[in-house]
Amino acid sequence: MIIEPNTSLVSYTTFGVNVQSKYFVQVHTSSDVRDIVTHELWQQEKHYVIGGGSNILFTQDFDGIIVFNNLKGKKVVEETDEYTIIDVASGENWHEFVVWSSERNLWGIENLALIPGTIGASPVQNIGAYGVEVEEVIESVTCINLVSGKQEMFTHDQCNFGYRDSIFKQHPGKYFVTSVRYKLSKIPRINIEYGAIVDKLAEQNITSPSTQDMVRVVSLIRQSKLPNVGEIGMAGSFFKNPIISEEHAHTLLQQFPDLKYFPLDNGFVKISAGWIIDNLGYKGVQDGNVGTYYKHALVLVNYGNATGSEVWEFAQKIIRQTHDVFNITLEPEVIIL
Repeated sequence: MIIEPNTSLVSYTTFGVNVQSKYFVQVHTSSDVRDIVTHELWQQEKHYVIGGGSNILFTQDFDGIIVFNNLKGKKVVEETDEYTIIDVASGENWHEFVVWSSERNLWGIENLALIPGTIGASPVQNIGAYGVEVEEVIESVTCINLVSGKQEMFTHDQCNFGYRDSIFKQHPGKYFVTSVRYKLSKIPRINIEYGAIVDKLAEQNITSPSTQDMVRVVSLIRQSKLPNVGEIGMAGSFFKNPIISEEHAHTLLQQFPDLKYFPLDNGFVKISAGWIIDNLGYKGVQDGNVGTYYKHALVLVNYGNATGSEVWEFAQKIIRQTHDVFNITLEPEVIIL
C-alpha cells in the first residue's frame, strides 16, 4: 500500500474534471483497508472512497485522502435448483458482473445492464433501472467501519434501502463496502414493465427472452440514449426522478397533459426528471463548457474543459427553474464533493 501525495483525479472519475487530492491510495485487499484506517494520516485528514468514479462530481481539489477501491474476485457461496448466491468483491465492474451472471442464466440484474460503476456502489446507491432495483437481489453487504476499523456485515433489512438510498449513503464516509452477496434466480423472472424493453424485444423478434437477450436489449436501449463511459465527461443520470403526491401530480397534469409519470403504491407518483429538464428546453444545450447530452436531457456533460464548480452551477440553474415552473425540488443522484 503506497500513499501518494498531490494526485490528479481526472482519470479516476467519469466527469473528467481536473482536480487533485492531497493524498491518494489504492487498496487491493481488506487488509489494505484496515492498514489505511489505522494509519496516522487517517486521523489527521478527511477521506473519501471512490470506485468507478461514475457517480461523483468534484467541485474543488480534495483536501484529504482519496482511497481508490481495487478489491477483486467473486465466488459462489450457495447454490440450489432455484437460486445461486454469489459473493462479489466491491472493486469489480458492475456491468461485467451483469454479463457474467447472464452467461450463467442467472436472473435478477439483467435490467441493470450497462450501468457504470463498481459492485461496491450498487448497494450504496441502490442502483436501479427499467423497473428493477438492486436491493431486490442483495442478501447482505460486508463492510469495514472506517471509524473503528472493524469488519461489519449488514443483512438486507439492515441496509435500510430506499429510492437511490441506503444506510451507507445516509452515513457517508463511515463504511467501506468490501463485498456484496447477491441471490440470483435460476428460474426466469422477466421484468418488461417498461415499454421501451417491450418495443425493443418485438423489434428483435424475441418472444421468450433469455438473460443474455435481456442484457443485450437493455444495453441497446441505454446506448441509444446515453453516451458510453469515456466518450464524454459525464456521470450518467445527474438527478433522481422526483417523487411527489398524487394531488401535486394531478395539478401538474392540468397544465402539462403530456407529463411523464409513474404511479407508486403508496399514494405518491414518480415524475421523470428527464421529461422535466427536456420540457424546460435543456436537452442538448451547451452553456460554455457545460451542458446536457443531445440524446438525453438528464445527462449533464463536460464538453472538455469544465470545472466541477461550473457543472454544479449549471445543475443549480436547472434545479431553480424546475422549482419555479413545477414546484418540484430536484435532488442530485450524483454525489457532490
